[in-house]
Amino acid sequence: MVTKQFTGSSDEADLRRADSLAREIFSDVANKWALLIIEALGERTLRFTELRNEVEGISHKMLTQNLRMLERNGLAERKVYPTVPPQVEYTLTEPGQALRATVDLICGWTHQYFGHIETARRRFDA
Repeated sequence: MVTKQFTGSSDEADLRRADSLAREIFSDVANKWALLIIEALGERTLRFTELRNEVEGISHKMLTQNLRMLERNGLAERKVYPTVPPQVEYTLTEPGQALRATVDLICGWTHQYFGHIETARRRFDA
């Protein structure tokens, strides 16, 4: 997807427009893996393998893709140490930490309404 260059104010970043940068950013960060990575990195700086262990079920490829996307959007930083093999650490940036507050709200909402959603699904599927 190629996004038009955004030159207006943030008020003009309309999620409803197909060519909106805001829509692309929303699409990037609103996937399950990105949310889980942001949540895991909110606690501390992690190496790739540590992060993969924290986010159960994520493949090497998906973790790599999502970390690159978070880095591209300025939400995570990658620090490479000149060792053999190279040691790489990831941490959230200030905007990433701010987004984590929203992710925490989503997690809290999930825990609060888990039982309700579970009941609704059983009723719907019956």
